[in-house]
Amino acid sequence: MSAGQMPPWLQEQLMKMQQSQQNLQVIMQQKQQIEMEKIETDKSLEELRKALDDDMVYKQAGSILIKSTKKELIEELEEKKELTKTRSTVLEKQESRLKETLKEQEAKITEMMKSGTSPGGATISKGRSPPENPRN
Repeated sequence: MSAGQMPPWLQEQLMKMQQSQQNLQVIMQQKQQIEMEKIETDKSLEELRKALDDDMVYKQAGSILIKSTKKELIEELEEKKELTKTRSTVLEKQESRLKETLKEQEAKITEMMKSGTSPGGATISKGRSPPENPRN
């Protein structure tokens, strides 16, 4: 069955499923970025903890470095780590919901194709155009 012969209800369901797949990919990319941030933050904290309390430390602000204290930087990085953890949890929940939605959409499409009916219950006519509306 080519796209031109595909019933509109099936095209609509497939488009919804494709949109869900795209959303899932975006979420997975965001999760990957957050994981990289977490790794970077952990490495920074590890190095910072090795420094002596009176060592000069700097933080990056755009393209410049600003002098700071070890304590302040540790607090900032710990806060960033918590925020990253929260964002990761939210994305995991979104990913889970989208995967469930995709399973439901796939099952719905499969069932509708097997039964030969559209979502409204109309039978799919193969090779024929739908009957004219008598009310017109």
